[in-house]
Amino acid sequence: MIAASQATQRPGDAKLLVIDAAGEFRHAARASFAELLHAGDLVIANDAATLPASLGGIHVATGSPVEVRLAGRRSLSVEDVREFSAIVFGPGDFRTRTEDRPAPPVLGPGDRLALGPLSASIECLLGHPRLVRLRFEGSPDAIWSGLARHGRPIQYAHVPVALALWDIWTPIAGPPVAFEPPSAGFAIDWHLVAELHARRVGFATITHAAGISSTGDPALDARLPFDEPYRIPETTAARIRRTRSRGGRIVAIGTTVVRALEHAAREGVIHAGEGLATQRIGPATRLRAVDVILSGTHEPGTSHYELLRAFASDATLERATRELDSHGYRTHEFGDSVWIEKVGQAVPPASPACGRFSLTF
Repeated sequence: MIAASQATQRPGDAKLLVIDAAGEFRHAARASFAELLHAGDLVIANDAATLPASLGGIHVATGSPVEVRLAGRRSLSVEDVREFSAIVFGPGDFRTRTEDRPAPPVLGPGDRLALGPLSASIECLLGHPRLVRLRFEGSPDAIWSGLARHGRPIQYAHVPVALALWDIWTPIAGPPVAFEPPSAGFAIDWHLVAELHARRVGFATITHAAGISSTGDPALDARLPFDEPYRIPETTAARIRRTRSRGGRIVAIGTTVVRALEHAAREGVIHAGEGLATQRIGPATRLRAVDVILSGTHEPGTSHYELLRAFASDATLERATRELDSHGYRTHEFGDSVWIEKVGQAVPPASPACGRFSLTF
């Protein structure tokens, strides 16, 4: 696959690899996405807008430059904005590959960081020398203002030009809660929504705080995805129940939608409300809520690829990787897409919830 280096959300030549429930493959234009849908299906997208979550600043005790990338929070509340989990880098910016970035100074509880107009302190380390729980000083309004004035989108070296915030907001973006864009939603625009309506296909949204996709550290990357809060509106929950009762399919636009819906469905019927997605979805997961995913192209070994293993066998995904490579598909957030229908599965009985260590708090 080729790294997508242009910040174009809906290029005219965007490709779509279609993998149906029988494991059959075909290549299509992504613009033909709606043709894959059936009357009575329900398409669900993540309406999270992306925060300017990359903050340059100084480690006060040493005077060393750092970059802080906000990575998680406990809820979607606009008032709950003082505490974040964050990854700290040494000097540099997105022009250097994440895995080549220098480490920050040795960090510890009580360390203060001056981040433009914002001041923050490290409350504790979260099991790794660069993963911290960070607490901002000031009122929620002051913190939001500081993020807006000083922050930049989290960005990686495959896009060589600095991104503006509007480059990574999906057309349906709403609450600013994502740390990186729910980029599968770049394929959606209001013309497509109108076409879905004409085809008698439903469209609904959830809000999920999409997390970071890479830390540059193999040990940290192995812990992705971090815990992520989400909200399911009552109208969306009702439409899911109605679609299920009528035999329609639930089509998730992106891995974040899958994660939110499958977490909400772990006890059976999806209800409206807020939650914290703590689970990891992979080959052992029995999908309860989602039938089809429209996703970006993902490389083996990433957490996004692991999620796709819940929809298709390893042999199918290995063939998909070969198809993507041989046909010059583009990867990363501005890349091409895949459509994967899950093979029919028997839904197992709900299991009791068990405790786990939270990577965020």
